[in-house]
Amino acid sequence: MSVSVPEEKLPVELSAFAAVEAAYPHELSHATDALRRGLSVLVEADKELTPFVFKSVRDRLKKEGKKFLYLDGRPIADLPPIPPGTGLVGSILFLLREAVRGVVENQVIVLPHLDLLTSSTGGLSAEAREAIPLLYENPELVFFGFRDHSFSLPKVIDNLFPRRETLSGIPRDRLGALVTQRESRKLSAQKSLQVYPLYKQVSGVNAARLRRLLSTLQGEDYPADTRPAYAQLRAGTLVGQLQVPDVDLQKDIGGYAKVKERLQRDILDVLAHKDSLSDEAQVKRIESLIPRGMIFWGPPGTGKTLFAKAMATSLGAALSVVSGPELKSKWVGESEENLRQVFMRARQAAPAVIVFDELDSFAVRRGTYQGSGVEHSMVNQLLTEMDGFRKDELVFVVGTTNFVESLDPALLRPGRFEFHLQIPYPGADDRRAIISIYDQKMGLALSPRALDYAVKRTGDLVEGQGTRYSGDHLQALCRALARMRLRERRDATRATEIEDIDKALSEFVERPSLTPREEHVVATHEAGHAICALFCEHTPTIDRISIRGDLAGALGFVSYSDPAHRYVVTRGQLTDQICTLMGGREAELLLLEDLSIGSGQDLERATGIARALVEEFGMGGEGVGVRTLLHPSKDHPTPSNALRESSEKAVREILEQQRKRAADILREHKVLVATLRDLLLEKKVLDREALSGVLPMRKEKN
Repeated sequence: MSVSVPEEKLPVELSAFAAVEAAYPHELSHATDALRRGLSVLVEADKELTPFVFKSVRDRLKKEGKKFLYLDGRPIADLPPIPPGTGLVGSILFLLREAVRGVVENQVIVLPHLDLLTSSTGGLSAEAREAIPLLYENPELVFFGFRDHSFSLPKVIDNLFPRRETLSGIPRDRLGALVTQRESRKLSAQKSLQVYPLYKQVSGVNAARLRRLLSTLQGEDYPADTRPAYAQLRAGTLVGQLQVPDVDLQKDIGGYAKVKERLQRDILDVLAHKDSLSDEAQVKRIESLIPRGMIFWGPPGTGKTLFAKAMATSLGAALSVVSGPELKSKWVGESEENLRQVFMRARQAAPAVIVFDELDSFAVRRGTYQGSGVEHSMVNQLLTEMDGFRKDELVFVVGTTNFVESLDPALLRPGRFEFHLQIPYPGADDRRAIISIYDQKMGLALSPRALDYAVKRTGDLVEGQGTRYSGDHLQALCRALARMRLRERRDATRATEIEDIDKALSEFVERPSLTPREEHVVATHEAGHAICALFCEHTPTIDRISIRGDLAGALGFVSYSDPAHRYVVTRGQLTDQICTLMGGREAELLLLEDLSIGSGQDLERATGIARALVEEFGMGGEGVGVRTLLHPSKDHPTPSNALRESSEKAVREILEQQRKRAADILREHKVLVATLRDLLLEKKVLDREALSGVLPMRKEKN
């Protein structure tokens, strides 16, 4: 099939029966041939195709003397009358019972509602248990059964049909035979049908439904803008609750330049390039390169599903967001059936994007989960569905997870979930862009200082939670600001300021209520950390000091700017960290002549760093040597007791050296420590701007 078909080569008129024959010629021929040879045939297709497929096959075999008994629950002249008051399924069972015990020579029993008769959830239904013996009663019987994609059949019924034909969507190479000249004029500005743009919109619908959609097209002939006509088709292909989202990758998602670039370059641009091609061989080559399975991974709340929505918007694709835990069922086989239904609906609404939220809830590494075992079957069903994709089928599967390392390796191999996109916590530039978008959408009227402060403030951990700020946290902050402005009836001329940011972030955070004496100890402790950090050249610049108890598990804290060097860590940086950690303890000794237990966590961290210097990084000095004491093996035997003692001595020496260094810094700058302590007691929180008026702030080295 060429990418375009001249209008004069398209049919002038086309019935639904003719369209079905034109769309599925091979499948209909195979079914006809099998029935001719006495083999039962099962057709898997949308329910609305059943009468058209039956009529096509019947007309082909009628000339050869084949007879058909169409058991759809209505009375049949050659069979006894149906007892009054019998329902549809009961009527089909009655007719089936009479048919299998009658004359079967040169006769085909048609079961248009085989799925209704035998499908069930959690085991065989009473009707299925009655139907199965009837279907197997006479080995000479030939059945022509139909199953809608929405239903599953018991394995024992599947085994009855040696021949199976699946009619799913529309083959792209047959699309040119399914559009009339009148309809083509509604879809193109030229006198030719553009096959690929149309196929993108209707690939998942069957031929009968396509004819119904095309026959109702409204609009002018040869329109300059074909989008309204395609929009009419798209509206008719969205099944169930599926909708095309409206999330612009650039305008509605702030920051994340690298994530956007990769998604745009590796997926969206490739698909756009495919749509612009006019050579069928090139199109097929591009289709073979496009990954159909993708993993979006990263911490909670960072926008993994939002990026999937933006991708669907760019493709004009229907979006189906499925929660992994919701797919699970206690009934045998129902979890797999739920998965199959998700894929079936997506294929019918193609182009489509399926998002499996919390993919790791069922697709974990096999052999590691402690569940009922249904997860294993669900993984197998997921792999089966993904392996069944056609190359020209625009259905994409996105799995989101916080723990990509826990996923089953079978899912991550090429051809399945081969495209991995990491979406981390937002950096400073990302947070600025995200907050700016919400500022505009929610009318927050953030002042420049407030925006700068919000970006810096959200660089800390979330108050009361101990996690970093995600996109969801930033949205919650902006929503809180919007509610605050609404309560206070502020108009657009009154800006949102720094104090509003602080209020929105911490107004309802449960904080410890410290006595004045306790505040004095905490302020002294944090001032000690800050002054040591200031005079340790490898420590990043101080961004904020707080004694409000607004960090989970800490009465006070000192936060720092992002280090200039994130990937190369030196001995000087590690020893400066130890010195800074010792600063809180030594400040208490210097100014209070006493110690609190608040330095316990500091000592634990300092000891861990010192031990890593000695045992892992070979920086313990002459007594230990340049070697690692971790991970004993054949080449690196377990260290001797003497070496262990030397190692412990080296750790103690590092800690003591840095403790003395911290004490010396604080004694030399005792007045500065006291000044900072008193300012903290007054203000409770000091940001970089406030600190610059008190401390000689040091510039970050490149």
